[in-house]
Amino acid sequence: MPRTFFLVIFAALALSGCGEPEDTRPGQPVAHRKQAFKDIFDVFDSMGAMLKKDSYDAATFKALAQQLAARRNAPWNYFAADTLYPPSHARAEIWSEPAKFDEDKKDFLAATDRLIAAAGGQDRRAIEAAFGKVKDSCEACHKAFKKRSD
Repeated sequence: MPRTFFLVIFAALALSGCGEPEDTRPGQPVAHRKQAFKDIFDVFDSMGAMLKKDSYDAATFKALAQQLAARRNAPWNYFAADTLYPPSHARAEIWSEPAKFDEDKKDFLAATDRLIAAAGGQDRRAIEAAFGKVKDSCEACHKAFKKRSD
């Protein structure tokens, strides 16, 4: 038993060093970009959980929508031409198809505009529909421009 325990601990320690490479470039643009998307996702996920669990509270949802509005522009400036390196999950098509990437970004911003506006009202169906459009815009962009890690 003790030998098995030590083997498990050793394996866990060995694997803990196998994470993504650190962004060591000046200004860490990939790390900042990833964090900006995580911040957006965290707020959006909280909104989705509220809708899914039927624990909708208009004031809380509106506050989350305002947080989403404050965070939604953060990642875009970190897509500079020289930022396609590990630990990036971006695909080269971001830079080879900039018009498509820009269109997807505009779709996301327009969808979040609609969600933010809907969050100011009381129409739960409109809020859920607007939430779905934001989700769809994220999925479309990820499908076209993000490497699959699964």
